[in-house]
Amino acid sequence: MSPTLIAILSALAGLVIGALIMFPIAVNYRKRVAEKEISSAEEEAKRIINESIKNAESKQREMLLEAKEEIHKNRSEAEKELKERRSDVQKQERRLQQKEENLDKKTEAIEKKEESLNKKLANADALNQEVKDIKASQLKMLEKISGFTVEEAKEYIIKNVEAEVRHETAMKIMEIETQLKEESDQRAREIIATAIQRCAADHAAETTVSVVPLPNDEMKGRIIGREGRNIRSIETLTGVDLIIDDTPEAITLSGFDPVRREIARLTLEKLIADGRIHPTRIEEMYEKSRREVEHTIKSEGERATFETGIHGLHGELVKLLGRQKYRTSYGQNVLNHSIEVAHIAGLMAAELGEDVTLAKRAGLLHDLGKAVDHEMEGSHVSIGVELARKYKESPQVIHAIEAHHGDVEAKTVIACLVQAADAISAARPGARRENLENYIKRLEKLEEITGSFPGVDKSYAIQAGREVRIMVKPEEVTEDSMILLARDIAKKLEDELEYPGQIKVNIIRETKAVDYAK
Repeated sequence: MSPTLIAILSALAGLVIGALIMFPIAVNYRKRVAEKEISSAEEEAKRIINESIKNAESKQREMLLEAKEEIHKNRSEAEKELKERRSDVQKQERRLQQKEENLDKKTEAIEKKEESLNKKLANADALNQEVKDIKASQLKMLEKISGFTVEEAKEYIIKNVEAEVRHETAMKIMEIETQLKEESDQRAREIIATAIQRCAADHAAETTVSVVPLPNDEMKGRIIGREGRNIRSIETLTGVDLIIDDTPEAITLSGFDPVRREIARLTLEKLIADGRIHPTRIEEMYEKSRREVEHTIKSEGERATFETGIHGLHGELVKLLGRQKYRTSYGQNVLNHSIEVAHIAGLMAAELGEDVTLAKRAGLLHDLGKAVDHEMEGSHVSIGVELARKYKESPQVIHAIEAHHGDVEAKTVIACLVQAADAISAARPGARRENLENYIKRLEKLEEITGSFPGVDKSYAIQAGREVRIMVKPEEVTEDSMILLARDIAKKLEDELEYPGQIKVNIIRETKAVDYAK
């Protein structure tokens, strides 16, 4: 072992020994220091606790004082509020007491008034009974003086009042009617006269037969053909009856469809001009004539729209207007009638400041249904309305078509103008024919209705049924009641009789006084 190592080991051993010696000394020192620190900390803790206790006691005293002050303050406020409420309650009690006293006083006053009213009612009942007794005695006295009972007197007064009121009513009605008639008739005459004067039209009664002239009577046999084959072929194709009689150099075509009759007439004329008459040729000429008539129908429809100045009509409506050329109504050509109605309605619309174009359009289309009324079910009015709606006409035009015969009430001025124009055109002298049997029935019905009224002695239909003269019994019908009787008769005629234009009701009352000077 080297000396250095020995030295090192010796040093280390010395250090270990020294550490062992010093350790107990250090431990004792640390213990003493720790005990001093603990004792000082305990003293500090005691001091802090004592100070905290003192502070807590002082805080407690302060809080108790504050609580006492707050309680005292709240108590004083509560006492004050209680005093105020007691004061309010006392005031309300005094008011209620005063009100009760006032109610008692009013109740006493009402009771007194009620007693007074009861006394007055008793007096009034007594007076009323006295008045009734006096009235009864006076009535008895009046009945004795006048010789009438109460019911008889009432009836007598009612009759007198009724007669006076009836007289005044009749006079007032006559006065108002006279004034209104004068004004309206004058204005209507001016408008209608102006329209008629500015719209001149020819009238030729149309028939349901057509006559085809022949170059000679030999042509009749050729038209009939062998065993009648030619005439059967013509009648089958055209739907028209051929009447071949003793009339020299003429054949009559009879049929209710004017279009078919016109096609048949053209077919016959072409066959006669050609000279070759056999079934095949008949069919060729029939097709050619049919195309010509269709072309004429279109041309006539365009002519009607051009003549009336109506534009924008649907193409089918134009064709339907053209078909009216071959339609008649009581012998009056429907197309000419429609054109005339359009002109008259337009002229009257101009006089009244209404839409002239709309009036003309409605007048031109008002009888549209007559162009197809043989082919569709329903009246020409309903058919015309349906067609106008189908081809998008305006509601005003549709309403005018629907109302032109009074099927519905006319609600526009245009509809009224179309009604008037239609009546004017149809009522022109010679414009229409009427079946004799229907004419006689209408006159008989007119006289029957007017003769059914009480007080009527005789009645006579004159002026082709446009006026009726009524003779009344003078002892039954007074002058005042004549006015009311005329109104009642006119109203009944409007309700029960169909007639063109208007009927004048003329009542005649005649009284005579006859004596002889001797």
